[in-house]
Amino acid sequence: MKLKNLIYILLFMFGCGFAQAQVNFDAKVSKKRLGINERLRIDFEMNQDGDNFNPPDFDGFRVVGGPNQSVSNSWINGKRSYSKTYSYFLSPQKRGKLRIAQATIEIEGQTYKTLPMDVEVTAAVEVPKDGNNAEYVASENVHLVAEVSNANPYLNEAITVVYKMYVSHDVSITSNWREIDTPKYSDFWSQNIDNQGSFKIYEGKYDGQDYRYVILRTTVLYPQKTGKLDIEPLTLDVPIDVPGNRRDLFGRRLTTRVNKTISAGNRTINVKPLPVDGKPVDFAGAVGSFQFKVGTNKTVLDANEALELTTTVSGTGNLKLFELPTAKLASSLEVYDPERNENVRTNRTGMTGSVTETYTVVPQYKGNYPIRPITFSYFDPKTETYRTLASDEIVINVENGPVTAQKQNESQDPTIKQEIALSKENFKFIKLKANLESMDKTVFFGSTLFWSLLGGPILLIPLFIIGGKKRKERFDDVEGNKLRKANKLAKKYLSEAKKNTGNQMAFYNALERALHNYLKAKLNIETSEFSKEGISKLLAERSVAPEKVNEFIGLLKSCEFARYTPTSDVTIQSDYNKAVEVISAIDKQIQ
Repeated sequence: MKLKNLIYILLFMFGCGFAQAQVNFDAKVSKKRLGINERLRIDFEMNQDGDNFNPPDFDGFRVVGGPNQSVSNSWINGKRSYSKTYSYFLSPQKRGKLRIAQATIEIEGQTYKTLPMDVEVTAAVEVPKDGNNAEYVASENVHLVAEVSNANPYLNEAITVVYKMYVSHDVSITSNWREIDTPKYSDFWSQNIDNQGSFKIYEGKYDGQDYRYVILRTTVLYPQKTGKLDIEPLTLDVPIDVPGNRRDLFGRRLTTRVNKTISAGNRTINVKPLPVDGKPVDFAGAVGSFQFKVGTNKTVLDANEALELTTTVSGTGNLKLFELPTAKLASSLEVYDPERNENVRTNRTGMTGSVTETYTVVPQYKGNYPIRPITFSYFDPKTETYRTLASDEIVINVENGPVTAQKQNESQDPTIKQEIALSKENFKFIKLKANLESMDKTVFFGSTLFWSLLGGPILLIPLFIIGGKKRKERFDDVEGNKLRKANKLAKKYLSEAKKNTGNQMAFYNALERALHNYLKAKLNIETSEFSKEGISKLLAERSVAPEKVNEFIGLLKSCEFARYTPTSDVTIQSDYNKAVEVISAIDKQIQ
């Protein structure tokens, strides 16, 4: 019995010793969810001392404090308690779900790791008020504001967002601020107006108080759908010098530098649809104030000689976001696809300049060919009315060349009297001297040339048969014919984008127009007035495969992102190839 009790005692002591020797190495965060303008504290705790502590790289965060080391060593009732902690203070650099990787340490020759932790970073939140806190003082004296020129525009009407940073006279900042959250401008066409690297300081008012401010950025937006649209906030990381109550030996107040995250806040734009009453039939989405002109470089020429016909829209408005009216000419005039040229600059009032389409026209026959007036309609948001402009009629005079079949038949009608033109070539004389040659030459019949000409056509018969079979197989290949037709259609719509693969902005503008024009032609609707969700629904209703719908929507998103994100030539070529493939696939599937 005593032996059994002794065994129990030994096992208990061994278990206690093992439990005491167990190593704990954990990571703890102050919060699992925080705003992008808040800070996070993370502690790495261990119950035994170790060496070679390696923190994670804190991807997505900026270390604003630490590492701070603290050690706790105590004896309670003869039992030792030890704790060592490495603390860091982190500032998030972007929104979303961020992961803090593992930290490592060596304890008694063994390597221990913490578990990775996920932290969710949201939009900026309100900070608690504390007048003695440097961070609070900084947040109360530096403000980022997004000023919107018009919060209730029409569809495709230009609005301007001006981002201003206001700084009170009680604090100072440096120019080393950094952008950590950029607005995406979903459902807007957007373009930033650069400040060319220099910032002018202005004097102004903020909440009735005197402030200094700088204009950080000016962005021109054209809403592409109606309803309430959100503009995401611009968020900056700004170093701010806050004066304290302490002074140096010369009586100057000592300052504390605080890196503060400030946000412009979310703005909501209520976009009105264009009026239905009075909407012209040929309206193609132009909004602004425009002039319209049609002209040619010549009106008198010969058959098979080329002339250039130009249609030009100039003024202020969404110049890059609509199609120019198509010139419809007589069938006897050969017309090539137009070449589009955009001379557009963007300032605070929106796009200004001109867009020109140049047609190459080649007349085939002699005659006079009128070019009927071409109309162009647009919506003027200032007067809230539609306007229609018409060009003058132009007559093309083709002086020399063949006549049309109709006029040729009229000239051969015996009932029509014609003058007989006499020429000395009408009478020919018989030659009295014939230049006859001897027949004593190599006989043609039976020669190599004779048999080649005789047997050649026979040898070509199998080739004709094989070619006919191939042609029939190609004709019967319904799917192949559809694919070839779809590829040809895709390249037709994407021809302008292909010409601008060397220019990112021009390429993605042309690509976006091509995608919308393709849907406009296939669905007979203005898809530019639809959201991406609406386009997805329309394509799904027409039996288009979901993966192709997603690829189509992805291309539209790429066109939007390219307006403010640099893109490589490889990505541009990849997007062009993908667009050809997607349009071809949708054209085969759409019903």
